Amino acid sequence: MKILVFDTCLDKMYVTLAENDSILSSKIVTNKDNKYHSAFLISTIKQILKENNLTPKDINAIGTNIGPGSFTGIRACTTVARMIAQQLNLPAAGISSLEILSKIAPKESNVLVALDARKNSAYLYLENEIKGAVQLEEIENIIKNSNYYVITDNKLAEKLGGISYQQKEYPLGEILAKLTYEKLKNNKCKWQELKPLYIQPPPMG
Repeated sequence: MKILVFDTCLDKMYVTLAENDSILSSKIVTNKDNKYHSAFLISTIKQILKENNLTPKDINAIGTNIGPGSFTGIRACTTVARMIAQQLNLPAAGISSLEILSKIAPKESNVLVALDARKNSAYLYLENEIKGAVQLEEIENIIKNSNYYVITDNKLAEKLGGISYQQKEYPLGEILAKLTYEKLKNNKCKWQELKPLYIQPPPMG
């Protein structure tokens, strides 16, 4: 099974091609010349397919990050994932950025992921569940009273401690591909059911 996955929700764009749980190719794109990285999503997908001598018809499944993250990025990758999956009648799996980031922790770690949600809150992932947007003071108390491996972003790292995923090049595209493969093995992942994960409402206008 050839799986194409992509992520435009976080600070970099990842496009990865896998065969089952083996990675064939992966690319990372950052913002360029005042253009947000999601503007390069389609061209990067075409490039990675061409480099592997594949066409869209050779792909068997799609995977994408559904958020939380940049509202623009969430819309971009879920829309493209649904479009490709609909045209080719493929299964499409959605994975949250919080679950993706949890996998950069050492195995067997008790992981806590917190991403900035503004308004003195963070999107919290704990005990393999998304807990929603939680006030920072509450998260600080959770961290103080337990032994968690804390993963966060640059904005919250100073306040919450732990590691910021933005400070090192983690293989997030490869992680997304492997999570997609596992999800596809366990359910049908109909493209019609693929939706953005907006824990908080997107900004108006």
